[in-house]
Amino acid sequence: MYDFRNKVALVTGGSRGIGRAISLALGKGGATVVVNYAGNEAAALETCGLIEAAGGRAEARRFDVADSAACQAAIEAIVSSHGGLHVLVNNAGIAIDGLLMRLKDADLERQLDVNLKAAFFLCRAAARPMMKQRGGAIVNLTSVVGEMGNGGQTAYAATKAGLIGFTKSLARELASRGVRANLVSPGFIDTDMTRDLPEDVRARMLEAIPLGRLGQAEEIADAVAWLASDRSAYVTGELIRVNGGMYM
Repeated sequence: MYDFRNKVALVTGGSRGIGRAISLALGKGGATVVVNYAGNEAAALETCGLIEAAGGRAEARRFDVADSAACQAAIEAIVSSHGGLHVLVNNAGIAIDGLLMRLKDADLERQLDVNLKAAFFLCRAAARPMMKQRGGAIVNLTSVVGEMGNGGQTAYAATKAGLIGFTKSLARELASRGVRANLVSPGFIDTDMTRDLPEDVRARMLEAIPLGRLGQAEEIADAVAWLASDRSAYVTGELIRVNGGMYM
């Protein structure tokens, strides 16, 4: 467990799956966690309840991460309410699969909006208060698909690959003010989405993973928590792979 006492964290898409695990990891360390969600208020409130039961503090905040004005307003409200923002985790993301020749413009735009532009909006909004307080940690969630590619996921891969270049550039921009920016790149993780896959698809996935199993959301959360903590104070512009050896 890492020490996040007296720190405020925002986790996008924090109500379920990997986002919930990240929110819990930060909350257990003593952070005040703002759990962003898009529409499932019950899940967000459940995550807040789990954080509070573990001794942390939490609030659910609904806003569209693809809306620049909403992101700016949310950051301003968090800083005003809690006195600062010390950790930003851009976890929210969507995948709309399909071969390039059949990919609709709207599907491309939606993935760009949620997976890439949202991180730009939130990092831009968070940079000013973090620079003013001379410290902060940003962790962006990319994907093994953004590193190695995957048939039927050209748009998704492009957005996740874009996050890598964005984060490395951001790390260079903010380093002089004590603000760090890093990435975690998950492989195939055991979530609601992967549990619903047909058995033959799951079997093929496992064949591609040297460790022979899907990852757990908590394993992603551990990597995020380390990068968000003071224990990684000399780490910026880096990518940590948590993929069971699928891509090395």
